[in-house]
Amino acid sequence: MALPGAYQPQADTRLLAEALAREDLRPGTDVLEIGTGTGALALRAAARGARVTAVDVSWPAVATARLNAWRHRLPLRVLHGDFAARTAGCRFGLVMANPPYVPAPGDRLPARGPERAWDAGPDGREVIDRICAGAQALLCPRGVLLMVHSGMCGTGETLDLLAGVGLAAEVTASASVPWGPVLRSRRFWLEQQGLADEAEEWEELVIIRARRL
Repeated sequence: MALPGAYQPQADTRLLAEALAREDLRPGTDVLEIGTGTGALALRAAARGARVTAVDVSWPAVATARLNAWRHRLPLRVLHGDFAARTAGCRFGLVMANPPYVPAPGDRLPARGPERAWDAGPDGREVIDRICAGAQALLCPRGVLLMVHSGMCGTGETLDLLAGVGLAAEVTASASVPWGPVLRSRRFWLEQQGLADEAEEWEELVIIRARRL
């Protein structure tokens, strides 16, 4: 279930769930989910015996994830706030992230409202870049980062940033999905920015898997 204002599972969530299913996640592994939304992915990891911490900047998302953990009788630590601040000094065997990645006009991220789940600055990389920069510190040795985002944001740039902090990174899955209402509402601006071609209707989603050596 999802309370009003919480990001509901969509195609990107499903793609990340498939990537999670392919991981050798052993009971007792410390797992972090950045941007948990309803907690759907965090609860999948918890059901496999992982010790899961889920973080979200949205209070509706935090409340939804806690409620869903209670409904499914699964242990889940859900924290409200910025992922870097709430996990300082902690390391995880697996980090999952479905960050905001939709390019948006304006230099500031929204401070409230459902747009916080998708708006990510003019190039869509405001949160992606922070995750890349902090990934090395978040991961245990041989720990893995799984992140989903739009190819519109620059897949190669993500791979380069992760390699730059000492991680072995690659694209392990992709999917083409129809543009949703947010992208359609920004078509003219996206075309002006060179982020989309005229009459483009499909968005590529990618799974980035990065491993700490």
